[in-house]
Amino acid sequence: MKQTTNSILMIRPVAFRMNEQTAVNNYYQKVLDGLTPETVNAKAQEEFDTFVNKLRMVGVDVTVVEDTLDPDTPDSIFPNNWISFHENGDVVLYPMFAENRRAERREDILDILEDKGFVINEIMDYTIAEEDNVFLEGTGSLLLDRENGKAYCALSPRADEELMIEFCEDFEFTPVIFEAFQTVNNERKLIYHTNVMMCLGDTFAVICADCIDDKKERKMVLDSLRGDDKEVILITEDQVNNFAGNMLEVKGADDRRYLVMSSSAYNSLTKKQVAQLEEHITILHSSLDTIEACGGGSARCMMAEVFLPKAE
Repeated sequence: MKQTTNSILMIRPVAFRMNEQTAVNNYYQKVLDGLTPETVNAKAQEEFDTFVNKLRMVGVDVTVVEDTLDPDTPDSIFPNNWISFHENGDVVLYPMFAENRRAERREDILDILEDKGFVINEIMDYTIAEEDNVFLEGTGSLLLDRENGKAYCALSPRADEELMIEFCEDFEFTPVIFEAFQTVNNERKLIYHTNVMMCLGDTFAVICADCIDDKKERKMVLDSLRGDDKEVILITEDQVNNFAGNMLEVKGADDRRYLVMSSSAYNSLTKKQVAQLEEHITILHSSLDTIEACGGGSARCMMAEVFLPKAE
């Protein structure tokens, strides 16, 4: 199984704003005072377009789909939470915590990918779990080590343990389950998505081990990564707050590998961390300040990796 793909799906926002329904447990979201919703959306679109151009310039195959005004989906820019695409042609649909995020699931997106020559064999739909208030938000909740057959998951109101284990059984992943925390007003609160505090590369992993308060769990996760010969690059909670955990490795032209992140993530890294990463991969960063502030998500969340096979 490949860990990295050249194909990415991205959704261009039309009514992006801070989502009041996700802010209850996404502590990274902020209200930008003095900006109209129109200005916020325009700034987000500008950041989005610049980001897509940077990816395309290095040879990443980006499929951009415009969001629609109706239904109201302020977080549609983060498609990796509701869908994932797999090498065997499977598409997975995930149950979402926020009701207004459930409307992001669009069948026409599958048609667009099929028109581009991607093959879809089967749709695995876990969304019925929403009826029981059980959630698992895609590759936000699940960090898939496709090569080594492992799925890392930080449990939270948006990542249910039983459903995560069911997913692992269906897709033959070994679950690596733990809890990750952040400090909010001097209290330790669960981090809403695993991909905020951790990133898996082909030959390295970026992780904030300090987020894993339980020493046994922390050792288990680090041992699992190192056991697969990944160099572990540790980041701090302060760097997590700058979205330094929210990175994704992609392939550009000639199979060259890039680690994609926001400029705020890049600027939070130390010279030593940058040097450690650059021994493995080329760094690509783009400014996503508005998207990060209002959306509480960053570069990784904006990219849904397409591993689907291509028609012969």
